[in-house]
Order: sequence, then C-alpha cells, then structure tokens
Amino acid sequence: MAEGTTLQNSANETFGKLLARNAANHGSDIVVREKERGIWRESTWADYVDEVLACAAGLEVVGVAPGKAVLILGDNRARLYQGMLAISLLGAYAMPAYPGATLEELQHFLGEVEIVAAFAEDQEQVDKILELRSASASGIAHVIYDETRGLGTYEDDGLMSWDHLIEIGQRELDGDAGRREAILNRAKPEDPAIFMHSSGTTGKPKGIVLSQKNVLAAARNGHAAGAFDENEEILAYLPMAWVGDFAITVGAALLWRFTVNVPERQETVVRDMREIAPTFYLAAPRSWDQMLTTIQVGMENSTPFKKWLYHFFMDRAVAAETRKLNGKSGGALEPLGRFLGEALVFGPIKDQFGMSRLKNAFTGGEAIGEDTFVFYRALGIKLRQLYGQTENSAINAIQAPGEVRLHTVGKPAPGVELKIADDGEILMRSDSVFEGYFNKPEATAEALEDGWLHTGDAGYIEDDGHLVVLGRVSEVMHTAGGERYVPNYIENRLKFSPYIKDAAVLGAGLDELTAMVCVDFEAVGHWAEVNGVPYVSYADLSQRDEVAKLLHEAFLRVNKALTEPLRLQRFVSLPKEFDPDDGEITRTRKLRRKVVQERYADVVAALYDGSKEVHVSAQVTYETGEVGKVEKSLPIREV
Repeated sequence: MAEGTTLQNSANETFGKLLARNAANHGSDIVVREKERGIWRESTWADYVDEVLACAAGLEVVGVAPGKAVLILGDNRARLYQGMLAISLLGAYAMPAYPGATLEELQHFLGEVEIVAAFAEDQEQVDKILELRSASASGIAHVIYDETRGLGTYEDDGLMSWDHLIEIGQRELDGDAGRREAILNRAKPEDPAIFMHSSGTTGKPKGIVLSQKNVLAAARNGHAAGAFDENEEILAYLPMAWVGDFAITVGAALLWRFTVNVPERQETVVRDMREIAPTFYLAAPRSWDQMLTTIQVGMENSTPFKKWLYHFFMDRAVAAETRKLNGKSGGALEPLGRFLGEALVFGPIKDQFGMSRLKNAFTGGEAIGEDTFVFYRALGIKLRQLYGQTENSAINAIQAPGEVRLHTVGKPAPGVELKIADDGEILMRSDSVFEGYFNKPEATAEALEDGWLHTGDAGYIEDDGHLVVLGRVSEVMHTAGGERYVPNYIENRLKFSPYIKDAAVLGAGLDELTAMVCVDFEAVGHWAEVNGVPYVSYADLSQRDEVAKLLHEAFLRVNKALTEPLRLQRFVSLPKEFDPDDGEITRTRKLRRKVVQERYADVVAALYDGSKEVHVSAQVTYETGEVGKVEKSLPIREV
C-alpha cells in the first residue's frame, strides 16, 4: 500500500511525528529552497529537522512553554517557518501577524495571551517589536531576528540572532541524548499548530487556535479531493498570517512532503516564480487579475505581428472555454491549432510567468471575474476555485478538474460535511474545524452548535452537490421596499472590472442601491497613458471624466445581472484607495463596512439627497506612519 494511502486514515499524526518520518525516510530530499542574494540555497529534510529541533530546544531555554505565545513578524522566510514548527513542538502558540500590522493591532494580541518571545524577519520588524515592548511594558523578553543587517549596534535586552538561538539549543540537545526524541514526541494531535485571528470586519479580530489535528485533517481532505499531490513544488509568498499559507506551506507540505520555495523578497516574486515554475499555486482573484493585466499590457506594447498572433489563438481558445463553462460542446481550436497555439503563444506566456509546470492552480477568498477565469483556462492553466475559512483550516470545498463552474466553489472535500440552515447559512462539520474562539465562550457558542460550524456565509447546495456561496449572512440586507440583497455579492462583481479595486455598495433600508468605488491605480494609470489622458495623482486620475466612462461600463455590466429593484443607480469614485492602515479594510482586503460608511457619511448622504457633487476630506496614512488628508470635490455620477 502506498505511503499516502496509509496517511489518509491516520488521525494520530502530529507535526513532530511527521518531521521524524520525513527525516528518517526522505532525509536527502529537498524540503526548502530560499533565495538569498540571487542564489537558491537548499535544505534537506535531515538538516531542516535538525535545525527545527535546535530551535525548539533554544526556545525552551528562553521560557517558551505550553500556554505561552511567540509572535512571528515578517515576510516569508524559511527560518520563520522553522520557528513556527519549533513552537508547535513545545505545545506553545505560534502567533503570526501581518508584516504591515500597526502598533495598535499588535497591542490587541498582547491582551489575549502571554507573549514571551518574538521572531522578527529584519531590522524593521525588530524596531516594531521593541516599540511594542516599550509602549505596553509587555513580557516579550526575547526577540530573535533572521536578517542581521543593521542590528550590529543594538544592545536591547533579550535581542539575539537566529544563529545564537540555534547554538543555545544545540548545546541543550548535545547534553541530553534523549532530548531530541522527547521534543519530537511531546505534542499531541489536540495541541496547538497555530494561533491566528479572524479578519475583524465587524470588530476586533478574534483569536483562533487551530490544532495539529485540525491542520493535518484539512491537508488529508485536500489531497483526497485532488487539490494537491505528493512532492509538489510550491512558492511561499502568501502572508504568513493568512490561514491559506499555513495550511499549504506548513500543514500540507509536511504531510505530503512538498518542496517549499521562498522568494528573495515580495518585489521579486514574479521573477523567482519563473525560475522555480511551481506545480501548485494558490492566489487570490486580485493576484490573478494583476497577472492578466500585466500580460495584456505586454501584448498591447508588442509588435503588430505578435499582437495578431496572440489574438488569433487566444480569442479562439477563450471562445472555446466559454462554451465549455456554459455547458456547450465544440471548440474553435482543433488539436493541431491547440498544438500550434501552445508552441507560439500559450507556452511562452506560461513560461514567462512561471506557470509552465502548473498542475494544480487555485483561486480563493472571494469570487473571481469570468474574463479572468476563462482566460487562464484558455491558456491551458486548469484554474479551479476552492472555499475555506480560518475556523476550518482553509480547505473545505474544491472544484474537481472536470467539474469547473464559475458560480460554484465545488463539492465538499472528502472528510467534510455540509448542510444549509433554515436561514440559508452554510454549516459544516469536519476534523478540520477549530474548537472555538480563544477565551471567548459566547462567540464560540454562536459559532459551534452540536459539532456544526456556523460559517457565517450564506449559500445553497445545487442538486449535484456543488456549493454556491452568496456572501456573509450578517450582510444580507433589505431595501426600503423589502428587496433582499448581499452587498458583497454585488461588490465582487464590480471588482470583476480590471479598473475597480474596491467597492462599497449602499442601500440598506433605502429606496435604491448606490456605490462608492476605488479605481485600480495601476490598471487605470496604464489605460490613461495608452489613451493620452493626463493626470498628476491618484486623486486626480480617479475623477477624470474619461475614467468615469470606464467605471460606468462596469456598472452597466453588473446591472444586467441584477433584478430591476437592485440595480445600482449612482456612484462616486473616491480620491484614495481603501487602506488597511486607515482601518477601512482588513489585512486580507475585506471591507470594514461600518468604518467606511461612518468615514464617508457625507458621501453616502450626497448619493441619496440629489446632490451633484460632494466635498471629501479623506484620511490617508503614509508609510512613515504619519496621517494626512486628501481634499477633493467628487461628482455624483448617474448609472
């Protein structure tokens, strides 16, 4: 029987047991590659596990123990992943935060659990942790950093390099022959894997502790559903504080022995991805949109012959894929045409963006636009949708390769049960579901009932078992006329336009629906340059009449899919993007609706009182942390 088949039925696995198995049976295989100064540096399972154990022993010396937490702050680094595994071996809480998290956001974490240490990527994150420690007199006694540059003159108490921590831990291991095995076997399946947080769209983020059993169950379910295979090559570029990254880069990678490739920095992800050519790739719709925009911009700037060649093959492939999605047979590209298209157009594009070996490609987090989805399918990337949340370890419903539809997220993965409550809420049950919100019994009682997780999402299951997600139950709203609608559903369809980055739909308790939108500066800026539209800033570009026409077309397209009482009547283009630093969206770019409506109360009023324009003074938080204002008069535009 294959090893993977045995693992399918194993519910007693822990991170420690899997590390020991991989080191013993696959010690010479590559587990991680990390790019440093232009060179990919490789680590085998044997070396990787040795360093994780030394890290765990070192952390134990500095006071990390069950019930205590370690803050993780930085972009993706191999050592930070090793640190999270080491923390889990000790039964403590690994608590990753988004690199851009503000001091206020981090202070909220301090109030939840005792944080005795922190891992920091570099000097910038060390400075943030030291400021946090100073501002709150917290118990972060030790700060361990990866990148040493700029920290040579620091003399703060408890500050140490990763290498120094490993030295401490290695001495501990060398002095006790049984220590290695003891650490590997200490944690139980019910012990913590990761301490994450809800998105916090309606208030302070709630603590979510996923056990090792939860995370590994999700990894088994995902494999059984065909989401990934053994020995995948993946790129670790998603935020480490997002559950999707941990579920794939740590949980699934450990269980199914992936090779994890860590890019040099966020700015080099595209180039590094081309060098690696991963076999598995998960991205939010916004990332797929941005890549598509880059491809289209590149083709528009190409030679006439290349543009003709591109459109000759791509237009036919898109038409064929659209027919498939609509349940119609027949294609415009015969086998020979597909072969030529792959050689001349599709293959070179995939190679340029690191997608030449991609077998399992996914989008998740929110709905994806039809044009984007169809484009990648036409290109030969079998893009699929999946559905998950932090509370259920990210992997729940997945589209099978041959059952792809734009409006569904696929069938429940094996090991996951789904049902729909009387009010339309999606309920689920699985070993991947968490035990409850950290120290919040009332919130836990609302979320978990008789073993079923109340996901908070509205949806329905089609006759053939496919799940359709409509939006948050809490956001199901009604107009003054009693028409039911989900604003997030409409907002996502507005964002299908490459020119709209964010949107807020208004109309609860009112006669009509209207919207505030934020243009996509990169896409609209390029369009303006190509079409000779001058502008000097985001605020200036967002108010141009030429740009308003682009937005108007997007509104008309969305209105065609809505019933007459729910069609959008007016809109305003805001002079700045929604920004997590300003509290308008979460770090995962989910709208904080109450904040936005309060901050733009004058705009909301103007959309309904017959005004032709409205003056706005919008808050802007700069990279330095300073807060400024954008002053602008905004036209109220009719759809």
